[in-house]
Amino acid sequence: YVPSALCCPSRASILTGKYPHNHHVVNNTLEGNCSSKSWQKIQEPNTFPALLKSMCGYQTFFAGKYLNEYGAEDAGGVGHVPPGWSFWYALEKNSKYYNYTLSVNGKARRHGENYSVDYLTDVLANMSLDFLEYKSNFEPFFMMISTPAPHSPWTAAPQYKNSFQNVSAPRNSNFNIHGKNKHWLIRQAKTPMTNSSIQFLDDAYRKRWQTLLSVDDLVEKLVKKLEFHGELDNTYIFYTSDNGFHTGQFSLPIDKRQLYEFDIKVPLLVRGPGIKPNQTNKMLVANIDLGPTILDIAGYDLNKTQMDGMSLLPLLRGDKNVTWRSDFLVEYQGEGYNGSDPTCPGLGPGVTHCFPDCVCEDSYNNTYACVRTMSTSWDLQYCEFDDREVFVEVYNLTADPHQINNIAKTIDQEILEKMNYRLMMLQSCSGATCRTPGVFDPG
Repeated sequence: YVPSALCCPSRASILTGKYPHNHHVVNNTLEGNCSSKSWQKIQEPNTFPALLKSMCGYQTFFAGKYLNEYGAEDAGGVGHVPPGWSFWYALEKNSKYYNYTLSVNGKARRHGENYSVDYLTDVLANMSLDFLEYKSNFEPFFMMISTPAPHSPWTAAPQYKNSFQNVSAPRNSNFNIHGKNKHWLIRQAKTPMTNSSIQFLDDAYRKRWQTLLSVDDLVEKLVKKLEFHGELDNTYIFYTSDNGFHTGQFSLPIDKRQLYEFDIKVPLLVRGPGIKPNQTNKMLVANIDLGPTILDIAGYDLNKTQMDGMSLLPLLRGDKNVTWRSDFLVEYQGEGYNGSDPTCPGLGPGVTHCFPDCVCEDSYNNTYACVRTMSTSWDLQYCEFDDREVFVEVYNLTADPHQINNIAKTIDQEILEKMNYRLMMLQSCSGATCRTPGVFDPG
């Protein structure tokens, strides 16, 4: 799971091992601390790659999308190379596939639109293979390869443009229905969606799959290279994403930044020494755990960090009797626009990311915090909005996995109070206090 279903806050959580309320990156803007001077000064020196390099003697390599506002002139431009990276190949700003600028160790390099030399996913693959070929063999290495794919504009490689022609977005029971008893932003979505909206989201879904075929190629090349050099058996590989994505659930055409499973849940696949193949672990894992896990693998004492997450290493190795969390925090600070959207004047000021038919994906008061609980007896989500209504959403995912029925008004009052108390605790937690037992922990 991700504690915030949006690129910049989520990536900041991966790098720092902290919840958004502790790293203070709240959305994708410089004002929201995304790659700002403040982020650079306070958080960047304490990211897990900075510790790997300075404290554990690792050579570190970064290639791809860093933070959405990276390279902004007000934040030092592409000349800024964050501490902790021996080799730095970072995309200026947000996701692109062609016609982009890379910061190559602080120097700007422009790319055009010639597939064979400019297609970003392949460029990242080639840089990564070069690093593996020419790195020092006397120091351990860490690589972070951050492909924009499958992010919009969903430009597939030419050879994959006709793949998945018969694929469309999943039609679960929450597809194209009215989000009744939900926050006003969800309720205002036009239901049922227009045919053009459905066609658009199916098309986006297909194109996302098409762009991922090049990511598959990248993974395959890297694994083969590690194998060729005899390093595969001694290397951990983590594969994950910074947020989920919705395609038509509750009639929201496409985006993320909502509190539901389809936005906060991401894949996580891990292989490496001591991990048995074909195992699935049902424990509640968040992306704040990635940094502590990698530092743990490197032998660093996690008590010396300020991280909120926990090392997954005991889970990966299949250790028995591991004490693990039963809940975690989801938090998001809505991003709005001061004026009214000219295409949707009826909605008034404060909304943003509006699609045709005035379905807006975000607003100032799309600001919420949730406790997501998974224990032997409960699979619950409790959320509170910071708005005039203090709107509450509660879902029992055992009975209602697609989160159609908000049970805030019918659930036992005692459970509501416990969850509210737990939410307040998690919203102010830091470090070890973020790992205290939840409401439904046994005992």
